[in-house]
Amino acid sequence: MTIATFDQWIASAKQFIPWARTASRVTVSTRWFAIHDLAGTPGAATLAAGSSVSGVVPTDATSGFPPIVAASGTVYLSTVDFSSTVACRLMIYDRLFHAGAYNFNDAVTLSSQPSFGARIPGSNYAGTQIWFEAITAFTGSFNLAVTYTNQASTAGRTTGTIVIGAATAGAMFQLPLQAGDTGVQKIESVTGTVASVGTFNIVVIRQLWNGRIAAGNGGDCHGPDRTGMPIMFGDSALCVATAPDSTSSGLPELQMVVVNG
Repeated sequence: MTIATFDQWIASAKQFIPWARTASRVTVSTRWFAIHDLAGTPGAATLAAGSSVSGVVPTDATSGFPPIVAASGTVYLSTVDFSSTVACRLMIYDRLFHAGAYNFNDAVTLSSQPSFGARIPGSNYAGTQIWFEAITAFTGSFNLAVTYTNQASTAGRTTGTIVIGAATAGAMFQLPLQAGDTGVQKIESVTGTVASVGTFNIVVIRQLWNGRIAAGNGGDCHGPDRTGMPIMFGDSALCVATAPDSTSSGLPELQMVVVNG
């Protein structure tokens, strides 16, 4: 059932999902960083994707991602209660697809990629994004180009060559889509050049929520009116990233409320 009224929200089945990190990493101020590989609840995920040729579609059953108890009907992210020991911005996203680990000088054409279409509401890929994610630190100025199939099933689209720079472990950068594109259905190839050291993933995500913590040890609670209740799925791989104001990722803590229509 689609939730269309407040009474339906009250009557909906709800699951409270805790997410917290008990270890931090060195960061660069105001840049996005992966933290799902650090210790906490749920336990640390493996940062390297595990397949550079085909890629992987992670789910809530993948180690390091919170399990979702989904009944029949539409599933929503309803409420996010969040805090952190440092001022930062937090983002929750569905990790639809990842491929790696790639070396700094790899040129790989992917094949037999699994589809993440079952995790796209209404088969509308608009808003899906491609991100670079550093597994290890880089030296040198890293150049990266990714080709992909866009939201309209047009193959051979490209991010162009993007200069990443000397990224540190966990660093994340969103890659631009070709002009006119609004989303991505499949990663086709990954080409890295110039840098002398470093390994990385290419990740396709669908952002669900983000929130700002203005001061360390502060927080907030975003209810349905502020989250917008984005549709997610019973097997969504819910993931959290942070963009701290300082040089530490801090220790974020969240409680997500997932509801079933």
